[in-house]
Amino acid sequence: MKIEQFVARSEGKWRSMRSGHSLAFQQFEDVLSEVEITKISETDSDITKLLTASGSHSERRVSCPFRMQWAAESDWEPDDPSEVSSGSCLIVPLPIDETKGQLLRSVGYAEAAPAESSYTFLSDGTFVLTTAYEQSIAEERIWFVSEHVRCRSSVLRTSAGSGILQTSFASEVRRLTS
Repeated sequence: MKIEQFVARSEGKWRSMRSGHSLAFQQFEDVLSEVEITKISETDSDITKLLTASGSHSERRVSCPFRMQWAAESDWEPDDPSEVSSGSCLIVPLPIDETKGQLLRSVGYAEAAPAESSYTFLSDGTFVLTTAYEQSIAEERIWFVSEHVRCRSSVLRTSAGSGILQTSFASEVRRLTS
């Protein structure tokens, strides 16, 4: 699979059910989310700003940038279990070749700061994303079960890679509009 195919298959609105296990806190968490993935123009001013802020990538080819927005309800909100967490981020793929490249994200998965990740596609089409943050390393895997169902797993390790902090699994179903 190529990044262009992956983004095209991911576009749309998704209902996500994620279960997470925090080994550090010995806690389980169930999260229900609405996720929307929208392709945006490579010349969008927000994309230009993100590329400029990253510095070293201004000469690289941008392919299929997109915006991801989410709203999530978690059973692990200590103050108010009905509280909805929401946000959005820009994601800019920078392919190196057909099966690997880098991603720039305006907001990271594990830490709320801009992030640079490396990605690769396995021979079965699974998308593997690895991000080194200041305090941790995240590995996410996304694969399609069918046209309208995809799965996502993640492992969050210590920055030294010696311990696992958190794991999660999500099944996501595309919202079909008539």
